[in-house]
Amino acid sequence: MLTVENLSYRYPAAASAALDGVSMRAERGSVLGLLGPNGAGKTTLISILAGLRRPAAGRVAAGHQELGLVPQELAFYPMLTVRENLRFFAGVQDLGGARLRERLEAVVAFARLDGALGQRAAELSGGLKRRLNLAIGLLTDPDLVLLDEPTVGVDPQSRAFLLESIGAMRAPARHIVYTSHYMEEVQAICDHVAILDAGRVLAAGPLATVLAGAASLEQVFLNLTNRRLRE
Repeated sequence: MLTVENLSYRYPAAASAALDGVSMRAERGSVLGLLGPNGAGKTTLISILAGLRRPAAGRVAAGHQELGLVPQELAFYPMLTVRENLRFFAGVQDLGGARLRERLEAVVAFARLDGALGQRAAELSGGLKRRLNLAIGLLTDPDLVLLDEPTVGVDPQSRAFLLESIGAMRAPARHIVYTSHYMEEVQAICDHVAILDAGRVLAAGPLATVLAGAASLEQVFLNLTNRRLRE
């Protein structure tokens, strides 16, 4: 189980904490959706889960051997081709020989990049750039996959493909953590949900429990924020 307990983090000189006592958990084989507006603390939490930041307090228990991070920013070299980017990032992660060939073939097929391997990354459409970003994050076949708003700036067709692909990544031994401010995306593909706002968890648990009879996560979020404003 992926367990986050009482995480806190404050950026230097910030007026308030980016994370303030955040706790949540999710089982292997599930997709955990981190939902909230810009500035809610989603990317900070992803950074801590990825080991890029150290929390001021709290702990993360995961026990994973391989980590795959798909950041919100496009993390590849624009001047290289798709094939060159994939081979470069595979080399950085010590993939070689038969394993390298196997993983390159797998991620190219998964992200449907076959027809774009010879193209420079800078020349790709927005949707193909997001698919390359995703493919790079999956090169090691990780058992913890962190996806930070992977559908930002893409057209509806590309968004539908990415959501379908993320849902297909489920595996019994894998955790997937997916952040978004698109509530309909989280409701469509996630099993567990944590709703964040201003660095705090407003609600967390299995999707059905968080919905608790509400028609949508948007309705749940509005109810929770309105209640907090009244308190």
